Amino acid sequence: MSSNTRMSKKSTNLYQQLQDWVRQAIASGELAPTAAIPTERELAEKFDVSRITVRKALDGLVYEGLLTRRQGAGTFVATRVEKTYSKMSSFTEDMISRGRVPSSKWLSRTSGSVNPEEALTMGLSPGTLVYRFNRMRFADGVSMGLDYATVPGDCLPSLEAVEDSLYDALEKNGTRPVRALQRLRAVAFNAEQAKLLEIPEGSPGLLIERRGFLANGRPAEFTQSYYRGDSYDLMSELSHNP
Repeated sequence: MSSNTRMSKKSTNLYQQLQDWVRQAIASGELAPTAAIPTERELAEKFDVSRITVRKALDGLVYEGLLTRRQGAGTFVATRVEKTYSKMSSFTEDMISRGRVPSSKWLSRTSGSVNPEEALTMGLSPGTLVYRFNRMRFADGVSMGLDYATVPGDCLPSLEAVEDSLYDALEKNGTRPVRALQRLRAVAFNAEQAKLLEIPEGSPGLLIERRGFLANGRPAEFTQSYYRGDSYDLMSELSHNP
Protein backbone atom coordinates (compact mmCIF):
# COMPACT_ATOMS: atom_id res chain seq x y z
CA MET A 1 0.00 0.00 0.00
CA SER A 2 1.02 3.60 -0.46
CA SER A 3 2.73 5.54 2.31
CA ASN A 4 1.02 7.47 5.10
CA THR A 5 -2.11 9.35 4.00
CA ARG A 6 -3.92 12.24 5.64
CA MET A 7 -7.60 12.99 5.25
CA SER A 8 -9.18 16.40 5.03
CA LYS A 9 -10.21 17.56 8.48
CA LYS A 10 -12.69 19.97 6.87
CA SER A 11 -15.06 17.10 6.24
CA THR A 12 -17.20 15.80 9.08
CA ASN A 13 -17.54 12.45 7.30
CA LEU A 14 -14.02 11.12 7.66
CA TYR A 15 -15.31 7.56 7.58
CA GLN A 16 -16.74 8.22 4.10
CA GLN A 17 -13.31 9.34 2.91
CA LEU A 18 -11.82 6.13 4.26
CA GLN A 19 -14.56 4.12 2.54
CA ASP A 20 -13.79 5.90 -0.75
CA TRP A 21 -10.11 4.99 -0.38
CA VAL A 22 -10.97 1.31 0.18
CA ARG A 23 -13.36 1.30 -2.80
CA GLN A 24 -10.70 2.84 -5.05
CA ALA A 25 -8.08 0.38 -3.80
CA ILE A 26 -10.39 -2.52 -4.65
CA ALA A 27 -11.31 -1.08 -8.05
CA SER A 28 -7.66 -0.49 -8.97
CA GLY A 29 -6.56 -3.94 -7.84
CA GLU A 30 -4.39 -2.63 -5.03
CA LEU A 31 -6.65 -4.68 -2.75
CA ALA A 32 -7.39 -7.94 -4.56
CA PRO A 33 -10.26 -10.34 -3.78
CA THR A 34 -9.61 -12.22 -0.49
CA ALA A 35 -6.84 -9.72 0.43
CA ALA A 36 -6.62 -8.84 4.11
CA ILE A 37 -7.50 -5.28 5.14
CA PRO A 38 -5.05 -3.58 7.54
CA THR A 39 -6.09 -3.63 11.18
CA GLU A 40 -8.16 -0.83 12.71
CA ARG A 41 -5.06 0.45 14.52
CA GLU A 42 -3.00 0.48 11.32
CA LEU A 43 -5.72 2.29 9.37
CA ALA A 44 -6.22 4.81 12.18
CA GLU A 45 -2.50 5.63 12.14
CA LYS A 46 -2.30 5.65 8.35
CA PHE A 47 -5.15 8.11 7.89
CA ASP A 48 -4.75 10.01 11.18
CA VAL A 49 -8.30 9.25 12.36
CA SER A 50 -9.80 7.55 15.38
CA ARG A 51 -10.37 3.81 15.56
CA ILE A 52 -14.08 4.53 16.02
CA THR A 53 -14.06 6.25 12.62
CA VAL A 54 -12.24 3.28 11.07
CA ARG A 55 -14.68 0.81 12.62
CA LYS A 56 -17.67 2.79 11.32
CA ALA A 57 -16.17 2.88 7.82
CA LEU A 58 -15.43 -0.85 7.75
CA ASP A 59 -18.85 -1.73 9.19
CA GLY A 60 -20.46 0.14 6.31
CA LEU A 61 -18.35 -1.65 3.71
CA VAL A 62 -19.14 -5.02 5.27
CA TYR A 63 -22.84 -4.18 5.06
CA GLU A 64 -22.40 -3.19 1.39
CA GLY A 65 -20.74 -6.52 0.69
CA LEU A 66 -17.33 -5.16 -0.34
CA LEU A 67 -15.65 -6.56 2.77
CA THR A 68 -16.21 -9.62 4.90
CA ARG A 69 -15.11 -10.51 8.41
CA ARG A 70 -13.70 -13.82 9.60
CA GLN A 71 -13.80 -14.48 13.30
CA GLY A 72 -10.32 -14.39 14.77
CA ALA A 73 -8.73 -13.67 11.39
CA GLY A 74 -9.63 -10.10 10.44
CA THR A 75 -11.36 -8.25 7.61
CA PHE A 76 -10.93 -9.20 3.95
CA VAL A 77 -11.99 -8.08 0.49
CA ALA A 78 -15.12 -10.05 -0.29
CA THR A 79 -15.49 -12.51 -3.11
CA ARG A 80 -18.83 -13.55 -4.55
CA VAL A 81 -20.19 -16.94 -5.57
CA GLU A 82 -22.28 -17.26 -8.71
CA LYS A 83 -24.99 -19.89 -8.38
CA THR A 84 -26.40 -21.19 -11.65
CA TYR A 85 -29.59 -23.20 -12.04
CA SER A 86 -29.00 -25.10 -15.24
CA LYS A 87 -28.68 -28.30 -13.18
CA MET A 88 -29.35 -29.56 -9.68
CA SER A 89 -26.30 -29.48 -7.46
CA SER A 90 -25.44 -29.36 -3.79
CA PHE A 91 -23.63 -26.54 -2.00
CA THR A 92 -20.55 -28.76 -1.69
CA GLU A 93 -20.54 -29.48 -5.43
CA ASP A 94 -21.02 -25.78 -6.25
CA MET A 95 -18.07 -24.69 -4.14
CA ILE A 96 -15.71 -27.40 -5.38
CA SER A 97 -16.58 -26.58 -9.00
CA ARG A 98 -15.52 -22.98 -8.34
CA GLY A 99 -12.25 -23.89 -6.69
CA ARG A 100 -13.50 -23.02 -3.22
CA VAL A 101 -13.15 -25.17 -0.09
CA PRO A 102 -16.60 -25.95 1.32
CA SER A 103 -17.30 -26.76 4.94
CA SER A 104 -20.28 -26.92 7.26
CA LYS A 105 -21.06 -26.52 10.93
CA TRP A 106 -23.90 -28.55 12.33
CA LEU A 107 -26.50 -26.57 14.24
CA SER A 108 -28.79 -29.53 14.85
CA ARG A 109 -29.74 -32.98 13.54
CA THR A 110 -33.08 -34.29 14.73
CA SER A 111 -35.86 -36.69 13.81
CA GLY A 112 -39.56 -36.59 14.55
CA SER A 113 -43.04 -36.46 13.13
CA VAL A 114 -43.68 -34.12 10.24
CA ASN A 115 -45.03 -30.72 11.27
CA PRO A 116 -47.97 -29.02 9.50
CA GLU A 117 -45.78 -26.79 7.28
CA GLU A 118 -43.62 -29.72 6.17
CA ALA A 119 -46.64 -31.94 5.59
CA LEU A 120 -48.32 -29.30 3.42
CA THR A 121 -45.17 -28.46 1.47
CA MET A 122 -44.12 -32.06 0.74
CA GLY A 123 -47.53 -33.70 0.65
CA LEU A 124 -46.78 -36.04 3.57
CA SER A 125 -49.34 -37.68 5.82
CA PRO A 126 -49.60 -36.64 9.48
CA GLY A 127 -47.27 -38.68 11.68
CA THR A 128 -44.75 -39.37 8.89
CA LEU A 129 -41.17 -39.67 10.17
CA VAL A 130 -38.81 -36.95 8.91
CA TYR A 131 -35.17 -36.05 9.48
CA ARG A 132 -34.15 -32.42 9.94
CA PHE A 133 -30.65 -31.10 9.20
CA ASN A 134 -29.70 -27.53 10.13
CA ARG A 135 -26.26 -26.28 9.13
CA MET A 136 -24.09 -23.23 8.62
CA ARG A 137 -22.30 -23.14 5.28
CA PHE A 138 -18.77 -21.85 4.64
CA ALA A 139 -16.51 -21.32 1.63
CA ASP A 140 -12.79 -20.94 2.34
CA GLY A 141 -13.69 -20.44 5.97
CA VAL A 142 -16.08 -17.54 5.30
CA SER A 143 -19.73 -17.90 6.33
CA MET A 144 -22.02 -18.06 3.30
CA GLY A 145 -25.43 -18.97 4.65
CA LEU A 146 -27.73 -21.22 6.63
CA ASP A 147 -29.46 -24.41 5.47
CA TYR A 148 -32.57 -25.96 7.01
CA ALA A 149 -33.41 -29.27 5.32
CA THR A 150 -36.20 -31.76 5.96
CA VAL A 151 -36.09 -35.25 4.43
CA PRO A 152 -38.79 -37.95 4.61
CA GLY A 153 -37.71 -40.87 6.80
CA ASP A 154 -37.99 -43.38 3.96
CA CYS A 155 -35.31 -41.51 1.95
CA LEU A 156 -32.47 -42.22 4.41
CA PRO A 157 -31.52 -45.31 6.42
CA SER A 158 -30.89 -43.23 9.55
CA LEU A 159 -30.15 -39.75 10.88
CA GLU A 160 -26.45 -40.62 11.09
CA ALA A 161 -26.31 -41.48 7.38
CA VAL A 162 -25.63 -37.81 6.62
CA GLU A 163 -22.02 -36.88 7.37
CA ASP A 164 -20.93 -33.84 5.34
CA SER A 165 -23.17 -33.79 2.26
CA LEU A 166 -26.90 -34.49 2.36
CA TYR A 167 -26.98 -35.18 -1.39
CA ASP A 168 -24.14 -37.68 -1.07
CA ALA A 169 -26.12 -39.59 1.56
CA LEU A 170 -29.27 -39.50 -0.57
CA GLU A 171 -27.35 -40.68 -3.63
CA LYS A 172 -25.84 -43.61 -1.71
CA ASN A 173 -29.36 -44.56 -0.68
CA GLY A 174 -30.70 -44.24 -4.23
CA THR A 175 -32.98 -41.38 -3.25
CA ARG A 176 -31.23 -38.28 -4.57
CA PRO A 177 -33.75 -35.85 -6.11
CA VAL A 178 -33.86 -35.74 -9.89
CA ARG A 179 -36.24 -32.79 -10.18
CA ALA A 180 -36.89 -29.74 -8.03
CA LEU A 181 -39.08 -26.68 -7.73
CA GLN A 182 -37.43 -23.57 -6.31
CA ARG A 183 -38.69 -20.24 -5.07
CA LEU A 184 -36.41 -17.27 -4.43
CA ARG A 185 -37.07 -14.10 -2.50
CA ALA A 186 -35.17 -11.30 -0.81
CA VAL A 187 -34.99 -11.34 2.99
CA ALA A 188 -33.33 -9.45 5.83
CA PHE A 189 -31.39 -11.53 8.34
CA ASN A 190 -32.89 -11.49 11.81
CA ALA A 191 -30.84 -11.08 14.99
CA GLU A 192 -30.27 -14.81 15.54
CA GLN A 193 -29.23 -15.48 11.94
CA ALA A 194 -27.00 -12.40 11.81
CA LYS A 195 -25.22 -13.45 15.00
CA LEU A 196 -24.49 -16.89 13.57
CA LEU A 197 -23.15 -15.43 10.31
CA GLU A 198 -21.33 -12.57 12.06
CA ILE A 199 -23.00 -9.88 9.97
CA PRO A 200 -25.11 -6.86 10.99
CA GLU A 201 -28.74 -7.56 11.86
CA GLY A 202 -30.97 -6.65 8.94
CA SER A 203 -28.30 -7.44 6.33
CA PRO A 204 -29.81 -8.40 2.95
CA GLY A 205 -29.99 -12.04 1.99
CA LEU A 206 -31.56 -14.50 -0.42
CA LEU A 207 -33.97 -17.21 0.65
CA ILE A 208 -34.05 -20.19 -1.69
CA GLU A 209 -36.77 -22.76 -0.97
CA ARG A 210 -36.30 -26.07 -2.76
CA ARG A 211 -38.67 -28.99 -3.02
CA GLY A 212 -36.89 -32.02 -4.49
CA PHE A 213 -38.60 -35.06 -5.98
CA LEU A 214 -37.66 -38.59 -7.00
CA ALA A 215 -38.26 -39.93 -10.50
CA ASN A 216 -41.59 -41.41 -9.36
CA GLY A 217 -42.76 -38.05 -8.04
CA ARG A 218 -42.27 -38.80 -4.35
CA PRO A 219 -40.90 -35.92 -2.27
CA ALA A 220 -37.25 -36.28 -1.25
CA GLU A 221 -36.37 -32.98 0.43
CA PHE A 222 -37.61 -29.58 1.50
CA THR A 223 -34.74 -27.13 2.02
CA GLN A 224 -34.71 -23.49 3.01
CA SER A 225 -31.33 -21.87 2.31
CA TYR A 226 -30.56 -18.37 3.52
CA TYR A 227 -27.57 -16.98 1.61
CA ARG A 228 -25.70 -13.77 2.31
CA GLY A 229 -26.58 -11.10 -0.23
CA ASP A 230 -22.99 -9.80 -0.15
CA SER A 231 -21.57 -13.18 -1.16
CA TYR A 232 -24.04 -14.82 -3.53
CA ASP A 233 -25.14 -14.02 -7.09
CA LEU A 234 -27.79 -16.03 -8.91
CA MET A 235 -27.43 -16.81 -12.59
CA SER A 236 -29.83 -18.40 -15.06
CA GLU A 237 -29.27 -19.33 -18.68
CA LEU A 238 -32.23 -18.36 -20.84
CA SER A 239 -33.03 -19.24 -24.43
CA HIS A 240 -35.79 -18.52 -26.92
CA ASN A 241 -37.11 -21.40 -28.98
CA PRO A 242 -39.61 -20.06 -31.52
